[in-house]
Amino acid sequence: MKPDSSSSSLSPRIRPRHDYGGSPDWPPFSRYSMSALSSQEDYRSEENEEFGPVFIQEPDDAIFALDSEDKKVMMNCEARGNPKPTYSWLINGTDVDVEADFRYSLIDGNLIINNASETIDYGRYQCRAENSFGTVLSREALLQFAYLGAFSKRTRGGVSVREGQGVVLMCTPPPHSPEIIYSWVFNEFPSFVAEDSRRFISQETGNLYISKVQPSDVGSYICLVKNSVTNVKVLSPPTPLTLRTDGVMGEYEPKIEVHFPQTVMAAKGVTVRLECFALGNPVPTITWRKMNGNIPKKARLRKSQAVLEIPNIQLEDSGSYECKAENSRGGTAFRGYLQVYTFPQWVNVINDTQLDSGEQLHWDCRATGKPRPTYRWLRDGEPLTPQKRVEIVNGELIIHRVQQADSGMYQCIAENKYGAIYSSAELKILASKPMFSSNSVKFIATMGKDVSLECRPRASPKPRVTWRKGDKRIQPNRRIMLLRNNTLRIVNSSRADEGTYTCRAENLFGSAEMATVLLVKEAMRVELSPSRVEVTVGESVVLSCKATHDPSLDVSFLWLLNNQPLDFQREGSHFEYIQTQSSTVDLMIRSILLKHAGKYGCQVQTSADTVYAEAELLVRGPPGPPGVVIVEEITDTTATLSWSHGVDNHSPISTYNLQARSPFSLGWQTVKTDPDPVTGDMESAMAIELNPWVEYEFRVVATNAIGTGDPSAPSRVVRTKEAVPSVPPANVRGGNGRRHELVISWEPVSEEFQNGEGFGYIVAFRANGTRGWKEKMVTSADSTTYKYRDETFPPLTPFEVKVGVYNNKGDGPFSKEVTVFSAEGEPREAPTEVQASAVSSSEIRVAWKPPNPGPGRPWGYEVSYWKDVEQEESGKKRRTNGNETTMLLSGLEGSTVYLITVKGFNSIGQGPASPAMKAATRKAPPSQPPSNLMWIQEGNNVSLTWDPVKAMDNESDVIGYKVLLHQDGRGHSQVMRTPNSSAVLTLPEGGTYIIEVRAVSEGGEGVASSQVRVLTSSGVRAKSGQSSVHGLPWGTAWTILLMAKLVPSAPL
Repeated sequence: MKPDSSSSSLSPRIRPRHDYGGSPDWPPFSRYSMSALSSQEDYRSEENEEFGPVFIQEPDDAIFALDSEDKKVMMNCEARGNPKPTYSWLINGTDVDVEADFRYSLIDGNLIINNASETIDYGRYQCRAENSFGTVLSREALLQFAYLGAFSKRTRGGVSVREGQGVVLMCTPPPHSPEIIYSWVFNEFPSFVAEDSRRFISQETGNLYISKVQPSDVGSYICLVKNSVTNVKVLSPPTPLTLRTDGVMGEYEPKIEVHFPQTVMAAKGVTVRLECFALGNPVPTITWRKMNGNIPKKARLRKSQAVLEIPNIQLEDSGSYECKAENSRGGTAFRGYLQVYTFPQWVNVINDTQLDSGEQLHWDCRATGKPRPTYRWLRDGEPLTPQKRVEIVNGELIIHRVQQADSGMYQCIAENKYGAIYSSAELKILASKPMFSSNSVKFIATMGKDVSLECRPRASPKPRVTWRKGDKRIQPNRRIMLLRNNTLRIVNSSRADEGTYTCRAENLFGSAEMATVLLVKEAMRVELSPSRVEVTVGESVVLSCKATHDPSLDVSFLWLLNNQPLDFQREGSHFEYIQTQSSTVDLMIRSILLKHAGKYGCQVQTSADTVYAEAELLVRGPPGPPGVVIVEEITDTTATLSWSHGVDNHSPISTYNLQARSPFSLGWQTVKTDPDPVTGDMESAMAIELNPWVEYEFRVVATNAIGTGDPSAPSRVVRTKEAVPSVPPANVRGGNGRRHELVISWEPVSEEFQNGEGFGYIVAFRANGTRGWKEKMVTSADSTTYKYRDETFPPLTPFEVKVGVYNNKGDGPFSKEVTVFSAEGEPREAPTEVQASAVSSSEIRVAWKPPNPGPGRPWGYEVSYWKDVEQEESGKKRRTNGNETTMLLSGLEGSTVYLITVKGFNSIGQGPASPAMKAATRKAPPSQPPSNLMWIQEGNNVSLTWDPVKAMDNESDVIGYKVLLHQDGRGHSQVMRTPNSSAVLTLPEGGTYIIEVRAVSEGGEGVASSQVRVLTSSGVRAKSGQSSVHGLPWGTAWTILLMAKLVPSAPL
């Protein structure tokens, strides 16, 4: 092993960096990134430490839209370094002259390109960052330009084919960059061509392929292309497709018109799409296979199998793929090879290194990739080639006998034809005279202890070190030794060893000294009491720590629990630090918990030595959880369990409690045991009275004199064995059903009590007064009903019924016998004396009498009605609430004849309908409102008159009028009926009232008149009929007699 160097006090000689560059050739979102081996900040802790440039941000591939409003392109670059780095840029390996070309500018490290042009600015860019320690180059970034030209406006010739023939319509896209997406429009936008087994649009060629033309294909076709970056779309001139008239194309074998290349290169991780489409009649079927294995399971067939899509492609997906087109006339195939490549990825990178002059540098960078990467090296941004002292073998760099001139920034580049990655590191060659961080120090030691005086100068190359005490050079002996790291060690120190010790270091650049004053003091003693104490959970205790030490030294105390410092802030409610004297401290522990048990340490420290004393605290409390619970044996109703003892927390375990949990229990439940109780010295017991064929988990809880502890972890889930069912169904009953049916129902037995597989029910029944039971098996455990039909027994026949249970183990018990009546059936007779009469133009009242009493009693009635000119199926139905025998049909059309039937219904079904009755609604009410309203108010009396309403020929005659009165702001209305076109109303005093009039006819009420607003006030007598009166003060006691036509307000 190499001995410690005297320059060991320097910062680490090897440091990882994390500016590994990725390849600009990588597709978007798949760029390789290498996480740092450690953060740069880990060793750049001092702000004044100087170091070479380290990239924070490197330029990324960019695509700039030529039609962008902002004509600026920004390529980003940022690096750290001390001194602060300066920046420059290269395009295609040539320096960008920012000063000479006004289109270029630099903001920090970012390159701004104004009025970007594809012809000038397309290419690969690199950022160069440099300071006094060296230069580094960023990865390359490709700048591309996105555009989409216009199609030629030249008219395209038509294409004429026979029906059944295949055809290819050429897209011939305009100039573009980057990729474009193809679609085709049929006749006019936005009617797009739908792809299927007969039609295919290639995203490679852009052409539209129709394997077999049909008459429906005749029309005009337009190719639409969209730029994948800018989303700009352009349309081609139309290409007409017509059918020839010289016959129909006969059947012919497939011909593959579009297929994937002979060799397909794909990057690992991307999605690969292989196209294959054929013309043919009949339409060919496309199938795929991999020649040297199976097609990956993740692959998907798209566009009627014309596209094989393989997502997240991996190396193992490489191989030969074949697509085959077949129809009844024959088949053809195409075969190509899919080759997967990978970008370089780092396996080993280079790190910052500091070396003394004359030492050897050995860096090794390695990367994986397919094809296998090659390596090249840069020093300060320039190629590094083998020289006398420099060896380069692939990714390995060796520099013999390093010199100051070798300092700088180095980069290892691993690349294959698909990309390149960069690893950077700084090499510092050290050359300095010895220096100490301090020229003198004071060291206090304890009598009888060993003393180590360090000597750690910073120097390069390593200095020669000597020691002296006072003016006398120290000669090593058995008690005073000079260690290999230049430390002076004094064994079993005493007062005689006190004095000044000087370390001298020198190399070819100079020398330096450091003096250490050694003082030797009496050893300190520490007493911690009590040294062992037992308490119960919830109690309190005080530990006292007393130190005896040299009075000239300051002392400090630290409390620890199980070798970890106590956190008084976190545990403040339990621990309190009490300083009783300068050399004595107490630890108060309140409301002790089980977790507070352990070894408490009092560590006392002076500048001379550190002494540690320890005391043990035992805490009695409820037991800890028992060990793993194992199910040793299982039967249909028992489980034998075993477990191991948990900690008793210094109080013997008295009993164990066994608990179980199943899908049917509410959490954990205590189970009965054998033996009972389970005493604390036992480690096994039997849980009894379990349910058969139920999944259980078990756990065990221990109890001692102090309390019950936490439960054990649950056992594995086990199922008890099967047994014959023991619980019969509950609530056996019956009724309802159709005529001649016996319906028997019950509450199903819970899965908890089915006791095994193959659970079902045995339904037994017999007519009252008979002997033999009929038994029927119901095999579904979830069944709740059984129906038995027999045409021979009349309605409401009483039966004795019982329901039993069974499973694969045998038959279980039956329920108690109950009496169930057979169904009375649906209603047998139709309602009688059905009458229907019109109430208005939209209402008909229907009444009937129920059918004769007997089996099949109706629970309600359904009224069907439809227009005389329509079919019954188009009519409407309404049902009564209960056994009502009248119904008002509303929402009908006026002056219309309706047919009406009534039928009874119950839970079984519907009975026969009554004969259809005809009823006609009355004519519609008048459509004109009362007009020309006149009113006179005298006090609280209002006299109203209006012009009579005349009904039209298709409307009901007026038989009177309805006057509605309500106070403004209230919903309740008073109604007054009159046969004449006038009325007198008496209004209550105080308030505003609203009056309106409606005509009344046999067809109902007509449209409301305009509203009249009347104000009444105590002590006022007024006659008014003019809107101007409303402007008078309400409290004025005037008498006015006016007569005028009302100014109508909006109707309510």
